[in-house]
Amino acid sequence: MIMELIAQNMAPIMFLSLIAFLLMGYPVAFSLAANGLFFFLIGVELAPLSGGTISLDWNFLGTLPNRMWTQFSNETFLAIPFFTFMGIILEKSGMAEDLLDTIGQLFGPIRGGLAYAVILVGVLLAATTGVVAASVIAMGLISLPIMLRYGYDRRVATGVIAASGTLAQIVPPSLVLIVLADQLQVDVGTMYQGALLPSLMLTASYILFVFLLSIFKPSLVPALPKEARTLGHGVTSLLVVFLLTAGVTYGTYRWLEPSWGANADMIGLIAGAVFAYIVALLDKHLKIGLMSRLAQQVVIVLIPPLTLIFLVLGTIFFGLATPTEGGAMGAAGALVLAIIKKRLNLDLLRQALQSTTRLSAFVMFIMMGARVFSLTFYGVNGHLWIEHLLVSLPGGEMGFVIFVAALVFFLAFFLDYFELAFIVIPLLVAPAKAIGIDLVWFGVILGIVMQTSFMHPPFGFSLHFLRSVAPKRAYRDPVTGQTIEGVTSGQIYLGAIPFMLLQLLMAVIVVLFPTLVTGNKTAHATPGAEVSFELPDLGNSLPPLGGVAPLAPAPTGSETGGGVGGLPGLAPLPGLAPAPAGTESLPGLAPLPGLAPAPEAPATPAIPGANSLPGLGAPPGLEESLGQPAAGAEKPVSGANSLPGLGTPPGMDGALN
Repeated sequence: MIMELIAQNMAPIMFLSLIAFLLMGYPVAFSLAANGLFFFLIGVELAPLSGGTISLDWNFLGTLPNRMWTQFSNETFLAIPFFTFMGIILEKSGMAEDLLDTIGQLFGPIRGGLAYAVILVGVLLAATTGVVAASVIAMGLISLPIMLRYGYDRRVATGVIAASGTLAQIVPPSLVLIVLADQLQVDVGTMYQGALLPSLMLTASYILFVFLLSIFKPSLVPALPKEARTLGHGVTSLLVVFLLTAGVTYGTYRWLEPSWGANADMIGLIAGAVFAYIVALLDKHLKIGLMSRLAQQVVIVLIPPLTLIFLVLGTIFFGLATPTEGGAMGAAGALVLAIIKKRLNLDLLRQALQSTTRLSAFVMFIMMGARVFSLTFYGVNGHLWIEHLLVSLPGGEMGFVIFVAALVFFLAFFLDYFELAFIVIPLLVAPAKAIGIDLVWFGVILGIVMQTSFMHPPFGFSLHFLRSVAPKRAYRDPVTGQTIEGVTSGQIYLGAIPFMLLQLLMAVIVVLFPTLVTGNKTAHATPGAEVSFELPDLGNSLPPLGGVAPLAPAPTGSETGGGVGGLPGLAPLPGLAPAPAGTESLPGLAPLPGLAPAPEAPATPAIPGANSLPGLGAPPGLEESLGQPAAGAEKPVSGANSLPGLGTPPGMDGALN
């Protein structure tokens, strides 16, 4: 009795056992594989007691290599090492330092300027590195000491850095979106397009929060003092450069539009960026004096990464490249930028390759463990258990989305986003399809919720990354010579709460307004919609459905050019004589050339089972074997428009009488 109960409830027991393994602290990949193999052994033994619930067999283990090979040969996953390599090269080559210094100088004169710079650099790093840890650690090392030096509140400074780093979760080309798209079985480019607007809106909400702080609590976000603005002024010069660049972009677009069509806008943007970059380089090295130092630095520092981001994402959005090809192009572009800055060396290349290999191996081991786990879990019908559990939730689509978002939010306290994507997300695909939810919209919601989990005290990974680089004790500032107090963990947690609430608000907005992701297409498809067909009225040319009388022979001198009741409006083919009277050819079809007309005598009735066409008689050679019917025998009634001898379809006799 107990063994039967275990056999019939193997799926929930297996799922709870996996959670127990993870809570005990075992590595995720090995927990998945061990859990899958252990319950596979139990499932094979208990299969006869399960009443058909368990469908495991020893031969299933032989399918594991093929399942793993299928997963590893997925070209979409090649984008992960490409984008990781691109981000690490750009980060190690000093791009983050240049961006933070330049944008900080640009916004320095206004209150909250350094916070604005951190947010904008966070977006750029997210679009280039795609890794939360790299973004948070880089900005924590570079920006936090400067913000503390010039009097920023510790809660605001740490909250802005941690929140801006988590933008790598949702801003394309996020690694999370790549994995989510693959597990949800949707196109990666479509997922990128769906996540673009919500990610920009989330960034704007961060900026709006800092702006409100600068108005109501200006002491928390002071402006950069004048002596710290090493690049001086020159915003007017920068505006002039921007207008000239826009003019070159528009002119190139108008010039190339007739020949290049829809791709002319991309080429125009590239031409404008190249123009601004060349002008800034010439002005700086030849000392022409056309631009201010601030304008020179902004153009020289911002144009290369922006161009790289545009080339990577633009080619994916416009369908010119797959995400894997875009990632390869981005990795090559990062190497080119590092060479241009004269910062590429063997040590940098070794660090980038080591980090990329480590992350790729981490993903591969999780994929292997997930394949072993899913083999057993599907074998005990765990996917059906999850589907029935989620589909039966109250509230329909909204109840399903809210429950799943809350579940992913809490699981993300303990699991990395890769682990969530390979363990939990595949189990949610079937219920989401059954309910009729747009999977791109669903994936963007999950991406935002995963991002929120990075900020939740005290479990958020982003907070721990920042804690590892933030000063814990008081230190002497090398620039001002002042003693600056350290940052406590409590200050980091308190600073994260407002931004976590903004992320939750963004998730709610995406849930309530799906068109932010899907455009004009609704996010709620109707599953199992019935399809009805209405046949056109063909007049009296075909006999009615039901038990019809035997077909009458065609009248002599056919009105329709021969045949029995031919389709209206179809004349006989040119050069073909009309069928003789009494020939029961197919409706509207004259006899083929060269065939002799049927005799004037009554046509031989179709013999049941011979499957012959009316009026053609039995096939040659079957007359003697089948015998001739008795004189005066009636032709068999064969149901609604069926061939003689086949009878009425099963179940239709009562309906047709």
